[in-house]
Amino acid sequence: MVVVRLARGGSKKRPFYHVVVADKRSPRDGKYIQRLGYFNPVAVGGESKIVLDREAISTWIAKGAQLSERVTSLVKQFDASASSVA
Repeated sequence: MVVVRLARGGSKKRPFYHVVVADKRSPRDGKYIQRLGYFNPVAVGGESKIVLDREAISTWIAKGAQLSERVTSLVKQFDASASSVA
């Protein structure tokens, strides 16, 4: 099964997550199929907290990929912030 989930990066006490499409059996920070964006929970100043390729996510969902719980909430948060800006 293919899932859209977070892969952790960044240094100690400064987490940074990539939103990736991966095989469910692969490790959290292991091999992935495609990177779809990122989530920076400690963004300050002019840094953007969430960047997602909404079109690519929709394409993967149409192909049968499942979203993790956290990615589902991030997509909703991204859509809400994008609609308030537009």
